[in-house]
Amino acid sequence: MNLSNLKPAEGSIKHSKRIGRGQGSGKGGTSTRGHKGAKARSGYHQKIGFEGGQMPIYRRLPKFGFKNINRIEYVGINLDMLNKLAEDKNITTFDVEVFKQNGLISGKDRIKILGRGEISKAVTVSAHAFSKTAKAAIEAKGGAANIIEAKKTEE
Repeated sequence: MNLSNLKPAEGSIKHSKRIGRGQGSGKGGTSTRGHKGAKARSGYHQKIGFEGGQMPIYRRLPKFGFKNINRIEYVGINLDMLNKLAEDKNITTFDVEVFKQNGLISGKDRIKILGRGEISKAVTVSAHAFSKTAKAAIEAKGGAANIIEAKKTEE
């Protein structure tokens, strides 16, 4: 074997179809475009959503709803989850880092503590928001519910 007889592996090279190079090639004449019409012409472009002249679906269906650009999304964490972490991992202070380490939030998520379940011991919880029932349940056990102010750059 030497450089003069090297070949690529069988089937690894595929030659593109040469069209419009005369009748002898078998791909001359209309150059695989059929006969006449817009699709046979150069520069043909079909609008997105065009359905052959039929009323397109984006015009048939009505518009509805809207997206509130001022909406603030929270990741909800219930009291039963806090209680489970407090008992299993003996955590008494919950903040953003603790929630990240335990896989409950990611990145710059905002946290809201929700009131499902019960908490068995006094814990200090720092979150962006609390439901009334969650705040009452935490404070009833002698714990503290601290509200974190979100940075303006996150919005």
